Amino acid sequence: MSFLLRVVLPDEPGILGAVATALGGAGADILGVDVVERTDGQAVDDLAVELPSGRPPDVLITAAEAVPGVQVESVRPYTGRLDTHRELELVDEIASDPEHGLRRLAEEVPRLFRAGWAIVAVRDDGRSYRLAESQAAPETRAGDLPWLPLSKAMVVDPEQHWVPEPWCALDTEIAAAPFGTREPAKALVVGRPGGPGFRPSELARLTHLAGIVATVLGS
Repeated sequence: MSFLLRVVLPDEPGILGAVATALGGAGADILGVDVVERTDGQAVDDLAVELPSGRPPDVLITAAEAVPGVQVESVRPYTGRLDTHRELELVDEIASDPEHGLRRLAEEVPRLFRAGWAIVAVRDDGRSYRLAESQAAPETRAGDLPWLPLSKAMVVDPEQHWVPEPWCALDTEIAAAPFGTREPAKALVVGRPGGPGFRPSELARLTHLAGIVATVLGS
């Protein structure tokens, strides 16, 4: 089985290599590594790893955290590959077929951000609804998202920002970024069931992607 580990570790030479060695000693094969964030002497990395059938994912946590200063933020099943250049390819695809651009954006964002679902939502005259959605987007009835319009990307906290109840299922972490500047207000919303939480660097990526695609589509 394949898993995605998010690890927080000291931003020092050799630490990631030590983690890789520890995971290898636990029987894991590393399929890919992506740098999520570097700040204040710390690094946050996503590691896609494969475990032999029958081995529990707990061994990954034990192995990684055996390296001094390393903390595993989350472990979750994962399929696919780590591709950090996919944003540019997606923008090119949308530019070549703008008629289906919103749908393509919603379909691809979950993979780009290792999330479960994405929605392009709009708020118009006190009513909110979706313009596009990914396959796994939760079913909801039309309601309202009173925190729209957005001035910048944010982590959506259901205790402070009302969202439909199905969006919160499975301890889903939610992020949203403004999508375009034209009325009515729109946002790109991403849900990550089970976490981990969205980092500032991920919010920045989401902002840039939403802004570029909105410009391409004239939104």
